[in-house]
Amino acid sequence: MIDWVASLRIQDAIDILVIAYLIYRIIDLIRGTRAMQMLIGLAIVFLAFLSSQYFELYTLNWILDNFLSSILLVIVVIFQDDIRRALTQVGTRPFFGSTKWIEQEDLEEIVRAAVALASKRIGALIVLQREVGLNQYIEVGTRLDARVSKELILSIFLPSSPIHDGAIIIHHGRIIAAGCFLPLTTNPHVSRTLGTRHRAAIGLTEETDAVVVVISEEEGAISLVREGRITRDVDAGTLRATLQKLLGA
Repeated sequence: MIDWVASLRIQDAIDILVIAYLIYRIIDLIRGTRAMQMLIGLAIVFLAFLSSQYFELYTLNWILDNFLSSILLVIVVIFQDDIRRALTQVGTRPFFGSTKWIEQEDLEEIVRAAVALASKRIGALIVLQREVGLNQYIEVGTRLDARVSKELILSIFLPSSPIHDGAIIIHHGRIIAAGCFLPLTTNPHVSRTLGTRHRAAIGLTEETDAVVVVISEEEGAISLVREGRITRDVDAGTLRATLQKLLGA
């Protein structure tokens, strides 16, 4: 009997820890995104439903009751982009082990190119593909399949280059394509001061697990974007260290 009680308590502890971890991961995924605001809105609707019951507001209660009865379908429709992004990231989490997406020397070439572009105030979008494929964006660009080098990246983004518009996509140390156009974010909370390049980087990372380096031609600054979140004014050391961590270099 004592052993059974002890075993039950251990199972309860494991159960609580697993649920707590899942809740933490969900909050971490939606923090700073549209999903957080939508969750707050759903919470307000639920409070209104409880209030309508308490104050006997029958018509309002009937409407909210019918709305909440199909809440699972509502959640899937509202959070479809966030659910898709979360599911694509599950296999890339440290829990499943790390993957090496780029070699150190190739990463160094990217950092050197970003710094050089920023110093010359040349705008650029450098996409680093990870687990999720980007074929739909590669197909509309110009295929290259070339080794990563600072000189090649600089030549692609020179204003005189016919493929300087759009982004380059790098995968496993190869520049797969250039002149690729990315989806713009529709998040209304993104700062209006951000230009098209930054919005495109945010839009892509909202839908995939890619990492994007953005160079602003107006400010000559480097930004790093991942999971729909942007870190602005990144220096070479921070860029190198963060990319090493994210790409397993």
